[in-house]
Amino acid sequence: MKIAITGKGGVGKTTLSATLSHLFAAAGKRVIAVDADPDANLAQALGVKPEDIEKIRPIAEMGELIEERTGAKPGNMGGIFKLNPRVDDLPEGFGYKLKDITLLIMGKSKSAGSGCYCPESIFLRRLLKHLFVERDEVVIVDMEAGIEHLTRGTAEAVDAFIVVVEPGQRSIQTANTVKDLAKGLGVKNVFIVANKVRSGSDVSFLTEHIKGMELLGTMHFSQSVMDADISGSAPFEKAPEVVDEVRKIKQMIEEHLDGR
Repeated sequence: MKIAITGKGGVGKTTLSATLSHLFAAAGKRVIAVDADPDANLAQALGVKPEDIEKIRPIAEMGELIEERTGAKPGNMGGIFKLNPRVDDLPEGFGYKLKDITLLIMGKSKSAGSGCYCPESIFLRRLLKHLFVERDEVVIVDMEAGIEHLTRGTAEAVDAFIVVVEPGQRSIQTANTVKDLAKGLGVKNVFIVANKVRSGSDVSFLTEHIKGMELLGTMHFSQSVMDADISGSAPFEKAPEVVDEVRKIKQMIEEHLDGR
């Protein structure tokens, strides 16, 4: 099963990604959790210790590896490099292991004046396509807001595209943009998860304004999730009420994809 999770910044997509990863792993599945957001914080949401987070090297920063596989030195402009570099060994060799979850951090935003991002971009796109198309684990990708960086071949291999929204016009605008992009790439299953819900009127507001996407479930506003963030803990360990809501969302995902 391959799941891509996106949404406007701060809506809770990382909380959903991390909790789904733990739930699938608890069900006996091998899980690859991918942090594809430049503002990488999936490791903390999974419950990786702060001292271990510092040791995890984003793949985009592995300059020697990227140069070896693509034939181009990161930061260089122009030149010829491989468009289909080898990436099949990366989950095993470079992922952080957390019980039955393997965490991959794709990379952070380039700093100003740091040069061309072409070799890294090609490498990361190839890795993402490998994870979606060629792996047999449950793959959960915590993505940045847009999906422009997905190729058609990658997007078509996604079993479920989940947009996390919160009550508000800006979140809805992002969700509709993602829906249009997904449609253009041929993604069949685009779902909504509502987060930070406070009342039934919040759900009514979202269902009224979100068109063409099914609501999988809701996650209520949770002080426990905020406390987990402050303490650097996983919501899976500190917010049982949210875990119960995400478990229902997981069941809905499985029901929708059972006959795919």
